[in-house]
Order: sequence, then C-alpha cells, then structure tokens
Amino acid sequence: MKWSRYLKIFLLLYAIVGIAVYYLQDQFLFHPETMLKKEPFDFKLPHKEINIPFDASSNLNIVQFLLDSNLHPASKMPKGVVLYFHGNRKNISWYAKYVPAFTAAGYEVWMIDYPGFGKSTGPLTEDRLYAYSAQLYKLARSRYGVDSIILYGKSMGTGVAAELASKQKAKMLVLETPYYSIRSLMKRYLPIYPIDRMIHYEIPTYKFLQNIMEPVVIFQGTDDGVVPYSQAKKLQPLLKKGDQFITIEGGSHNDLMDYPLYRQKLDSLLH
Repeated sequence: MKWSRYLKIFLLLYAIVGIAVYYLQDQFLFHPETMLKKEPFDFKLPHKEINIPFDASSNLNIVQFLLDSNLHPASKMPKGVVLYFHGNRKNISWYAKYVPAFTAAGYEVWMIDYPGFGKSTGPLTEDRLYAYSAQLYKLARSRYGVDSIILYGKSMGTGVAAELASKQKAKMLVLETPYYSIRSLMKRYLPIYPIDRMIHYEIPTYKFLQNIMEPVVIFQGTDDGVVPYSQAKKLQPLLKKGDQFITIEGGSHNDLMDYPLYRQKLDSLLH
C-alpha cells in the first residue's frame, strides 16, 4: 500500500537524521575556528594575551582587552573587569567588536576561547567549559575584588557564565540571548526526537539561575532566529526581585548593540 511505503521512507529519514544528530552533535552545536599558538591576533585594541597550560595536553588561551590610553589616562585604574563568555562561533577575534562598549566605560574585558576554538586546546566537553571559566575567574580574583567583576555571557556562553555565577561571587551576571538549556533549545528545532537521551550537553541555565544571589540582567530580542525569544522568556519566572529582563523589540541574535535601549541599559549597568 502507498501509505506503507511513505511510512517506511519517513522512518528511514527519521533514523538517518537521528543518527546524524547523535554522532555529529558537536558539529551542529559548535562552529570553531582554530589558530596556531604562535599566530598573532589582528586586534586594533590594546590587549594582552595569556596562555595557561591547563594540563599536560591542554592550553587555555585568554585575551585581556585593556583600557584605551587615548580615552583613559594611564594612571587611571579600571573600574573592574568583564569576564566575557562568547558564543559558539569562530574564536575571540569574532567577538572583539563588542569590547569597546565595555572599555569605553572603564572596564577591562577578559575573554577565553573554549577547547578547539582559537588557540585553546583540549577536549570539548561540558565539564571542560566550566573548568576553563573557573580558571578565568581565578585569574581575575588575583587582581580584582568580587565587587569589581561582571560576568557576561552571550548566546552559548550564557550557560557557561550562569554556571560560574552559581558557584562564585561577582558584581552581577549579564546574559545576552540566553537559552533555557541546550537540550530545551534543541527540542525547539527537533521536537520529534528524544533529545534528552541523544544530546550529551545539558548546560541548564535555568538550574543555575536558581542558585545565583547576585543581580541578573537578561537581554533578548524578539526576532532572534537562533535562540528564540521564548527560550529567554522561560527564564523570567526564575529571576529574583530586582533582576531585570530587557526585551529588545525587533532585535535579532547578533545586533542588539545597534539598539538604543540595549546601549542605554548597558551604559547604566557599567556606570
């Protein structure tokens, strides 16, 4: 019968897609660009590069973006540091364009690359993402007090920043285009698959928020085609009194900085 043939085709396609998602999930979730350790960064911003041997075979690459001496006197100390956890694309070079918004306000910006991104090496696992973020925090605490450290996550980095905030003290946590959890986000794209059993990354932002005492600020655009607005909206009931959920009407995934509301709110947080 014709319907039986269609059913067989559907089941075959279902199995093929499911197998591909299971075995190629890292390629679906992460889109890194690697760099040689000796390769220089082409930043037009003052910066310092640090490489930390995490273990015998893993390197953690950190870029510290410093204050521009043309805008800030050399004798002026930074207000603090923004530990910036970027998204799932390319490497630190791709996200350097967001740095001036923070350095202009008097904050240094320190970024890590995740394993396999840029010059960072090692196994790309959920635990290693958290371990690298903890190492960055440890380095920041050697120079700054907790009231001078802002944790900032963008896209995929929101869950990493939230996990760190659930364990360490900071001035505040800022999440730009966050997801409820990686598995929840994947279910949005693949609703007919048993994602909880297929995807080995969880990064449950919603769980971390429940253990964060510091102020939390969420920025989310209504037209985000990567992390839907509904993902961030699910986090809103978990916010504490005094936390902020800021909706950017018409904002998409990578253009929130173009909206006056985002810039005004960010400036108010940094001043």
